[in-house]
Amino acid sequence: MKTSIIGYPRVGTLRELKFASEKYFKGEIAINELHQTGANLRAAHWKIQQENGIDFIPSNDFSFYDSLLDTACLLNIIPDRYQALGLNPLETYFAMARGYQGEQGDVKALAMKKWFNTNYHYMVPEIDDSTTIRLAGTKLFDEFLEAKQQNVVTKPVLIGPFTLLKLAKYKGAKQSADFVGQAAEAYAVILKQLNELGAEWIQLDEPGLVTDLSQEDIALFSKLYTQILSSKGNVKVLLQTYFGDIRDCYPTLQALPFDGIGLDFVEGTQSLALVQQYGFSDDKVLFAGLVNGKNIWKNQYKRTLGLIHELKVHVKNVVLSSSCSLLHVPYTLQHETKLANESKRYLAFAEEKLQEFAQLKAIGAQADPYSTALYLQNEELFNSARFTNNEAVQAKVAALTEADFTRLPAFNEREAIQKSKFQLPLLPTTTIGSFPQTAEVRANRFSFKNGTITEEQYKQFNFEKIAACIALQEEIGLDVLVHGEFERNDMVEYFGESLDGFMFTEKAWVQSYGTRCVKPPIVWGDISRSKPMTVEYSAYAKSLTSKPIKGMLTGPVTILNWSFPREDISLKDSAFQIALAIRDEVLDLEANQIEIIQIDEAALREKLPLRKSDWQSEYLSWAIPSFRLVHSGVQAETQIHTHMCYSQFSDIIRDIDAMDADVITFEASRSDLAIIDVINQCGFQTEVGPGVYDIHSPRIPSVEEIKLGLHRMLEKIDIAKLWVNPDCGLKTRGEKETWASLKQLVQATKEVRETL
Repeated sequence: MKTSIIGYPRVGTLRELKFASEKYFKGEIAINELHQTGANLRAAHWKIQQENGIDFIPSNDFSFYDSLLDTACLLNIIPDRYQALGLNPLETYFAMARGYQGEQGDVKALAMKKWFNTNYHYMVPEIDDSTTIRLAGTKLFDEFLEAKQQNVVTKPVLIGPFTLLKLAKYKGAKQSADFVGQAAEAYAVILKQLNELGAEWIQLDEPGLVTDLSQEDIALFSKLYTQILSSKGNVKVLLQTYFGDIRDCYPTLQALPFDGIGLDFVEGTQSLALVQQYGFSDDKVLFAGLVNGKNIWKNQYKRTLGLIHELKVHVKNVVLSSSCSLLHVPYTLQHETKLANESKRYLAFAEEKLQEFAQLKAIGAQADPYSTALYLQNEELFNSARFTNNEAVQAKVAALTEADFTRLPAFNEREAIQKSKFQLPLLPTTTIGSFPQTAEVRANRFSFKNGTITEEQYKQFNFEKIAACIALQEEIGLDVLVHGEFERNDMVEYFGESLDGFMFTEKAWVQSYGTRCVKPPIVWGDISRSKPMTVEYSAYAKSLTSKPIKGMLTGPVTILNWSFPREDISLKDSAFQIALAIRDEVLDLEANQIEIIQIDEAALREKLPLRKSDWQSEYLSWAIPSFRLVHSGVQAETQIHTHMCYSQFSDIIRDIDAMDADVITFEASRSDLAIIDVINQCGFQTEVGPGVYDIHSPRIPSVEEIKLGLHRMLEKIDIAKLWVNPDCGLKTRGEKETWASLKQLVQATKEVRETL
């Protein structure tokens, strides 16, 4: 049995790429040093896969920022405004990813969205009527040859043309169908060059196929690949899918001359049934995604071997594969010195998953695989008790009634009460919550965790930072203030550490976008709150000002979606457990006179099923009630905010309104304020704050561009319902650019108010 990996993590076991990139952005290292860091990481990744006997090792899965952005640059999809900067290719690439503000000009970054149902973000390619899609770069070939020089034969990996065209943003009259010929020709040229370089396989990723497809979509896909595959020569083409099943186009793929098809048997609920119903062509290889690329629990060999046995009844050639790229899990357990060995037994990060591939290959090679020591050890693990149960928590969830999910009085009455109470100006200004996490802020937290300073010293530092942050917010004139979150490492990890039922890692970083990495908690048992988590710092901030202070919390759906969940209970039950814990915190904040409470649900859209028919039954039917459960017990005078970012919200906007928050802030700046049209069209009742500038870019917005954005919003949104804020938290930004940007925001708002 052969084995295949769809893709591998790329930031480094200790985030080497993140730190090298950030030094490069600051001008602290030269471009050649950044490239050397990338080369070192690629070599290490290929070597460890080779050592574990992986037969199909990917290349070109490495990226300095994002693979879809890499694909766009490879194919000349570079908008004129970036080319006009006259920068070198890598600087142009980073300008598209991060924006640019300097001697060569001032441009915003491309839009950024969530990659299907993950917490990874991709840069949205932008195509206008003048775009010519053609092969223009060499990265794909360079990295294939680089691996070859290290005696590693790889399968180059590239996002396929269908997914590329479906995810792109079109700025002119032309749409995806108008670029089929150019895209097909470009991919055909790529296959020709790979033939010349001696490549055996190429992997074309088409996760777009696991979404709802129309007949027009299937026709577009067929037209693309009919042309592309006619030019494949000797190179074999693997059509790789992941994140679901291909129920809408399975026969179409079987009829096309692909050499291999990769199917997901973890999230693809109908993948096995499709194979059983339609069979599988003998002239194709099935790359069976049976090792979970998105969760961190060990693979159950009994289930995997059983599925392989069933597949071989219908399929002549089967390769064992990951269900998706291992990009979505941490690198390795080897740096986890504080996790108990008993806990580690159940976990498999990327390196450990490679070992699972090696073990499954060894077990499968035996005449009686079910009697091998490796198999029996794995089965013993799955037969032992793993998760920690709390009967009191389970009883609370079981006792919930409809009244627990309903806030009274209704929104319109609450809105009037709150406007009378707070007396805020029109277009009230605020931030999303976090302020810059400087080196000294991180050092203070690190010193406390390591025991080199006392809890009193740690808190005193935070109190001083909060006081300074409040003073600066008052100085520049913000209307609703925040304490700055200097005690928090991450909006999910912080709460996970404060709740019972989570387990934490030291170095288990996962890339979210570019240089941004997160360290998801692991749900290890039933979840509850044993003590207040945020009250002390919020109450202190309130004591420093007469202006309203927002208490800052993370919502239950986001905590769950940005954690590695249990596999033994439903996501609904886990979400309700977390919601009850956060509800206790909300009520404690209210009892301490925190009258505005923000409960962030940044990841609400993230786990929405990729097929619309599953939205309500599998997700929204419990995700929306989870949020309502958190805030349903507060008084009418208490204003509940929430925040969402970097997703497509238009198709669930009514469900978002049904969360029954009082104010919702959205990311809007990178998506060209598209959300305001949707809000206007659906009669959205909740007050809204579409972000007026992009915090993921280092550029400082001008007063004029913020004013322009506000005037556009006021054309569609009632002024009585509009708030003014950045589009996300400010923790990743520098202090200088943060305060400069907020001054521009306040000034722009004042100037717009004067025109009303």
